[in-house]
Amino acid sequence: MVKAHILYVEDDETLSMLTQEHLEQQGYLVTHKIDGKSALETIRNGAAYDLYILDVMLPEIDGFDLATTIRRKDIETPILFLSAKSMKEDRIQGLRIGADDYITKPYSMEELLLKIEVFLRRSKVRQSTAAEVVSIGDIEFEYQNLILHQGGEEVTLTQREADLLMFLWKNRNQVVRRSDILEALWGEDDYFLGRSLDVFISRLRKYCKFDDRLKIENIHGVGFKLKCPE
Repeated sequence: MVKAHILYVEDDETLSMLTQEHLEQQGYLVTHKIDGKSALETIRNGAAYDLYILDVMLPEIDGFDLATTIRRKDIETPILFLSAKSMKEDRIQGLRIGADDYITKPYSMEELLLKIEVFLRRSKVRQSTAAEVVSIGDIEFEYQNLILHQGGEEVTLTQREADLLMFLWKNRNQVVRRSDILEALWGEDDYFLGRSLDVFISRLRKYCKFDDRLKIENIHGVGFKLKCPE
């Protein structure tokens, strides 16, 4: 039984052969492309994938540009970056684009499989969840459709923004530890993921300005609290 269909974009012949073989042994259907241009063509031709695994340094179109293009049409399917770059700025850039995680080469197959399983499991939960609309102050939040409504304004969130907002709303008016958020949404408590969390918190604070009663407080050294009228 095929677990999921993965688009894997990697120009390193040896690494891609080993990784694809390992993933297929685990039951995944893998479509492998060696450059961003050919990967984008398969997407534009209507191919559907459950997960994108993208190398950053690619011929034709690099991984960051490919992910940006993907996110314009698809804000839900998980994206996982693979890169030889370990600079903090590169990891943050990838996460800002809308990627779900970033693994630095060389990586272990066990780590890669764990990340894949975490993201696919979350996707299944999202798909099986009935459409849920919650009121966050004066804001109507359509979690499944990734939309915020306030008056005549409408904002479309990324999947990660929606997941984070829902997590905070379910724990509203109480302190939520950073480590608990990272474990629940990213699958691990990691320094670089913590920096990414701060980026997403900043975005949500902008959306909270729709209702001046809403506030995401930073609890120094602990985490965050979404102050929300009941």
